[in-house]
Amino acid sequence: MKLEGKIALVTGAGKGIGRGIAIELAREGADVAVNYAHSDEGAVEIVKKITSMGRKAIVVKADVSKIAEIEAMVEKTFCEFGGIDILVNNSGITERQKFLELTEEFWDRTMNINLKGTFFCMQAAAKKMVQFGGGKIINLSSLHAVASMKELAPYAASKGGINSLTTQAALELAPYKINVNAIAPGLIEVEKLEHNPNYDRGHCAKEIAWGRVGMPEDIGKAVVFLASRDSDYMTGNVIYVDGGLLTRLPLTLGSKSKL
Repeated sequence: MKLEGKIALVTGAGKGIGRGIAIELAREGADVAVNYAHSDEGAVEIVKKITSMGRKAIVVKADVSKIAEIEAMVEKTFCEFGGIDILVNNSGITERQKFLELTEEFWDRTMNINLKGTFFCMQAAAKKMVQFGGGKIINLSSLHAVASMKELAPYAASKGGINSLTTQAALELAPYKINVNAIAPGLIEVEKLEHNPNYDRGHCAKEIAWGRVGMPEDIGKAVVFLASRDSDYMTGNVIYVDGGLLTRLPLTLGSKSKL
């Protein structure tokens, strides 16, 4: 197992991509602190699953938009496990609002959770990692950082900011042997999609080069790679785990087109 004896903290792990990440980390031998803000039942369920795999796991409630709660979350993880080797910043919200109707409150809510939360989680965890000679930080970005959709201005901006923060943190934390990388997922089938009546897996799969929609474990496996020794010489990168979604122009051209 690639992560035997390692301690991981995964934010927003009560459901969706975070759930998949936590399970894959445990599968590779890590003990996991499962953070949640609202999905308490999901977090408890994941802890039970991880412990059934023979690993240690705890539930840690914290709102990552609040620095005091971030610091308490990191301290609890540190005290329970005796260290933090891996931080996965997965917490985030995706809410839609039209550009011309976007409010300050809506903007601030997205930025506080997605961008501010990512930075201060990195800072708090890095302070612990420095004491033990290094660690791995993996931030969750998005394709929306480079190619977005309508009504997602704050979300796209926050994910672009995460890309920049990843580069900056990688530069400043490299002397402490802390690797900082980001993963930008493509279309991943999570609960909110499954319950969306407009979601059609087959139709979406046709738009993806690899021919299928992504699953949370696809992101989890990429996180395992970045959390392991296999990625020791990688830092400051954004890795796209999207099945080739970005390789395709969303435009069907006629057979006579010169483009």
